[in-house]
Amino acid sequence: MRGSLRLRLMLGAGALAVLFMLALLPALQGAFSFTLEGFVEKRLASDAGTLIGAARFEQGRLQMPERLPDEEFNLPDAKLLGYIYDRAGRLVWSSRSALDESIDYRPRFDGDVAEFLRTHDAEGDEYFVYDVELRLQGREEAGFSFVTMQPSSEFQSMLGGFRRQLYLWLGGALLLLLGLLWGGLTWGFRSLRGLSAELDQVESGARDSLSGQHPRELLRLTDSLNRLLAGERRQRERYRDSLGDLAHSLKTPLAVLQGIGEVMATRAQNRDQVQVLQSQIECMSQQIDYQLQRATLRRSGLVRHSVRLAPVLEPLCDALGKVYRDKRVQLERQIDPQLAVPVEQGALFELLGNLLENAYRLCLTRVRIRAFRAEGYCELWVEDDGPGVPADQHARILQRGERLDTQNPGQGIGLAVVKDIIESYDGELSLDDSGLGGAAFRIRFQLS
Repeated sequence: MRGSLRLRLMLGAGALAVLFMLALLPALQGAFSFTLEGFVEKRLASDAGTLIGAARFEQGRLQMPERLPDEEFNLPDAKLLGYIYDRAGRLVWSSRSALDESIDYRPRFDGDVAEFLRTHDAEGDEYFVYDVELRLQGREEAGFSFVTMQPSSEFQSMLGGFRRQLYLWLGGALLLLLGLLWGGLTWGFRSLRGLSAELDQVESGARDSLSGQHPRELLRLTDSLNRLLAGERRQRERYRDSLGDLAHSLKTPLAVLQGIGEVMATRAQNRDQVQVLQSQIECMSQQIDYQLQRATLRRSGLVRHSVRLAPVLEPLCDALGKVYRDKRVQLERQIDPQLAVPVEQGALFELLGNLLENAYRLCLTRVRIRAFRAEGYCELWVEDDGPGVPADQHARILQRGERLDTQNPGQGIGLAVVKDIIESYDGELSLDDSGLGGAAFRIRFQLS
């Protein structure tokens, strides 16, 4: 799965934070509800104490004052209700606030028991009930149940308000937490950005290795990359030295053989053999050059190149124009002076040299070079107005050793070198028909 590691970690942490908040929400609501019910119980217990304090048992009857100290019991529209029941569960007194209420509540007198519970009226409205059983003056016949009630609507209203506030608080806390998580991840990933910047410098050739200024968790990775870079450099150097030694050791005997062939050519009877000998010597020399170029122009797997095209193209065109000045070649360029291609400079010089030499050699009078950049890739076209290549020969001409031009010397390895260079940089080479009438070689490189 591709994508931003920071975003994935953020999504995972955010999902956990949301799950935690969802689990915390009912716990907080339950805690608030429990606390609020405890507050209601204490308030009703205090109000029941008011009733008990005002009650008198005289001459075998319960006596209550006209007005109670708590004004809510005296107001008809108040929400606080007061009732007193005898031992048999009969209602013997009710407060003025309870006159219009129709609540079917029947206490069971067990003696000196306090209960906090809920009941409903005839319309289904819920009430909190606090029931205290008490014997006035310690007398058995003076046992009463002192009951205070309050509708739970106020409780539900407060609980709903708390729930709304809780949603806002937890939502704000979640946003703040996500912001802090994003900031923490951004700060934590600074080391990865530093490592990425160093890798870019290695790819561009600005530095040879990664530094050791990274967190412990990344040091093993950076050490492995440094060993890979060092090993790759040593291997390229060994290849270069070995191939240089090989080329030097072979070119000297070839030069001697060529000199002997020239001496032998002075004799008419040896002329045919000398031509064969010189042809084979030339073939061997070109093969040595090809293998040397093929090995040394391979790019590094970790280094990314970017070379401007125009400065490399300019001297090549000037040199070829002088070599083929008798043709009076008309060169047409359609390139952006700032266009850069992802190829090492030596490899680009070798690639363009082979293609342009073919175009100048085979054209009639015109050569066209086009280069442009598109979304995600760049293309380079080299065209001429020469005889071109038959459509059924397009695939064959790109193979090593294949030639259609048999009038000029060569072994057909120029395009093979070009193809190897392009493929080593993950590019594509194709052959088409040019609008000028000849061949058109198209090169495409992907841009990272």
